[in-house]
Amino acid sequence: MKLLVALGILCLLTGTAVAFSVPDLNSFSWKAKNGNGPVLTFEGGQRFEAGQYPVIVLTGSFRQMGRQYGALMKTGLNEEYAYILDSLAKRGYTRDQVRTMGREAAVLYPQRQMELFEGMAETSGLTTDDILALYNGLILYLMMQPAPAHCSYLATWGNYTTDGSVVVSRNWDLDDSVLPFTPWYALVVYRPTDGSNGVATFGPAGIRPETLMNSRGLFIADDNSGIFDDDAPDTRPDLVSEFFRFMLDYSDLAGLKIGVQGARPNLAWIIDVAGPDNAYVYEVMTNETKVRTGDGVVAAANHFVDPSWKQASPPPDHTITRYNNLLKQAEDAKGTIDAAKMMEIRDVAWEKGGATFLHSVLSPTSPESLYTTNHMVVFVPKTQTLWMKVPEKSWQKVELAPLFSA
Repeated sequence: MKLLVALGILCLLTGTAVAFSVPDLNSFSWKAKNGNGPVLTFEGGQRFEAGQYPVIVLTGSFRQMGRQYGALMKTGLNEEYAYILDSLAKRGYTRDQVRTMGREAAVLYPQRQMELFEGMAETSGLTTDDILALYNGLILYLMMQPAPAHCSYLATWGNYTTDGSVVVSRNWDLDDSVLPFTPWYALVVYRPTDGSNGVATFGPAGIRPETLMNSRGLFIADDNSGIFDDDAPDTRPDLVSEFFRFMLDYSDLAGLKIGVQGARPNLAWIIDVAGPDNAYVYEVMTNETKVRTGDGVVAAANHFVDPSWKQASPPPDHTITRYNNLLKQAEDAKGTIDAAKMMEIRDVAWEKGGATFLHSVLSPTSPESLYTTNHMVVFVPKTQTLWMKVPEKSWQKVELAPLFSA
């Protein structure tokens, strides 16, 4: 995960107050928690419980879905925002500064995204500026820390899987200072009524998602590239914030490729994509993109693999070993990989030949800096079946197809 260039300059402006209305309890419909039906509904939106994870299903216009989101996740959104403000206040940043940074980052956001935020502000008890600050809150939190970010990706298909289907996995790795966000994780399913694709996101509620799937079986995620000196010479959107738009608008890998390559990123990234028939890794610089795939397997960590790149210094050992570990694990399991086997692969610690961190020391010279895989997902695009996991919790299966189509 990269820091937003737009957030580098602090402004001390005070945000304009925005009118909002908070629904009372009579606006909600409560249902018994029985493992099947929703436990809470609001204006057509539904909240389910999948094991230990909240699942919210939103339907309607983008403003309507925002209203549903704000009402159904009100408690978590407010708790999370308060935590971010408190954490940044201890580092000398006021609420107005945090809100200003969020507002600056949102200048290039699509209108559909802004309508979601405005709807959330109408029912959550937070203003639009608060919602924008929350959406960018984890980036601000890391920027003020500061803390590097690391992730990894493994996709298999063809002769590597039991039936030839694509099986995707992704780890989202961050400094242990981010672990307090774990209780606010949610799976959010958007079902827009304007003809756009359905989209599912997994991450801390209200925060910019970096793991997304859509109703056409497409998957997109990101890995930190390890190249921090490739900043665009002009103003460009944050590429990861474009993921939501990509999932709404693109229905196949060919279209998604055009979207990624045409986005002109502001920073270097590694973008992981998959669909029902194939999987790719895009190594993206501000002026060039190289595409990688494989004969049934492709992996990524935090370095560019294509040999034609000219990198100033060798990548850190932890990214090389995780990349090699994933490929070796896939090779050892060739022909037997399904979702269950992929979860087994992902559960192997980095120190034991896998790619998953759990309070791991990445540098012997900084033993006090610990890293943990904040979430893992396994996804089968053909069936739109998701398994998700955060630290200290179990894997949870969710069938997305019925949620997209209900």
